[in-house]
Amino acid sequence: MTEPHAPRGPSAFAGPDAPQEADLYRCVHCGLCAQECPTYVVTGLEMESPRGRITLMRALHEGRTGLTDAVVSHLELCLQCRACEAACPSLVPYGRMMEATRAQILRARRGPALRRAVQGLALRHLAAHPGRVRAAAALLRLYQRSGAQRLLRRSGLLRRLPGSLDGLEAALPDLREGAFRPGRTYRPSGPPRGRVALLSGCVMPAVYARTHRATIRALVRNGYQVTVPAAQRCCGALLAHAGDLDAARRLARHNLDVFLAAGVDAVVVNSAGCGAAMKEYGHLLHGDPAYAGKAERFAGLVRDVTEFLADLPGALEGLRPVPVRATYQDSCHLVHAQRVRAAPRRILRAIPGLELAELPHADRCCGSAGIYSLVQPEMSARLLEEKLAEVAATGAAVVATANPGCMIQLEAGLRQRGLPGRVLHVVELLDQAYGGAAPEDVP
Repeated sequence: MTEPHAPRGPSAFAGPDAPQEADLYRCVHCGLCAQECPTYVVTGLEMESPRGRITLMRALHEGRTGLTDAVVSHLELCLQCRACEAACPSLVPYGRMMEATRAQILRARRGPALRRAVQGLALRHLAAHPGRVRAAAALLRLYQRSGAQRLLRRSGLLRRLPGSLDGLEAALPDLREGAFRPGRTYRPSGPPRGRVALLSGCVMPAVYARTHRATIRALVRNGYQVTVPAAQRCCGALLAHAGDLDAARRLARHNLDVFLAAGVDAVVVNSAGCGAAMKEYGHLLHGDPAYAGKAERFAGLVRDVTEFLADLPGALEGLRPVPVRATYQDSCHLVHAQRVRAAPRRILRAIPGLELAELPHADRCCGSAGIYSLVQPEMSARLLEEKLAEVAATGAAVVATANPGCMIQLEAGLRQRGLPGRVLHVVELLDQAYGGAAPEDVP
């Protein structure tokens, strides 16, 4: 472990959410993380590598620099994909270090005011409230179903909108499908093999109701009773990544109470970022004596739907053919944070007729990264462009992945560039192999 330097001035870090000194000095600067970091691969700048950003964190801690615009810009360009953690021989907990550093940036109110406003609106005042997400999605659904979107795009008015609003509108996913609503329990036809709860989340029910329906069908087919608690809320992942740790803790405490009261064998999650956050509630709440123990116990219940089904005896037997050439894009927080790499591929390879074409750099971020595409559109677009070029080279008709943010990003990229292909969650392809069902079978 590298020894800390003597402080040269007042630390830029303060309070209980400051990065821990033991974490800051674990990095030995070996550089193995650099080529795994998407921003460093693009820019080649040391300060855009994990090692360089840790150097900045140390300098802030030691008072050798402050939260200047330049320092903040290097830190905020990080995707928090955690690819560096998977490559690090010293087990540097970069993800929690960056969340703590973002908390210091937020506390100091540094960074562009517009970016901070977007983060506050999109996260604390929207994503954290399921009712508001449903209302916003309903308005956008009306915008798409009514034909207003088509007329507005043809009019050319969108190109006159300020900033990047034109690009944001073009990236809107298709919301014409009805939303998924939590609050029901789904039972298998025979005695249940077990009982599980499903995280509904904030984005998935509004944008990809079909994924929730496929997940429920897959679990019920395998003999599980599935409950979707109505009282659950956003998992808090997006808020934690933005440094709003107090808000993330409030959501975590609420969800712990709701899911532990359900008395289930497992909490199944089909959103990689949410699953990673929920498995790490123990760290988020480590200083809370009333919830720290609950959080550790809860983390043992959380399973990504791909690891749950891939490990389930009999779940990959009796599948129908799905004749398609597909490729798989690892969702960052599934492969790097949860270290689930084999399970999605095992599911895909078990489906008869499905030809899996491995994607080069499949575990490199597509540029979605929560709200990164909103606050860092240029870097997000560069990463997406490289990803789409690699997808096109596989000749795949389907891109499979395991997170709604990745699905939105990849769908928008294919659509805007006129490339063929569909984006599906891994569990949707498995559901097809099970025979699927009419959407109304799972409201």
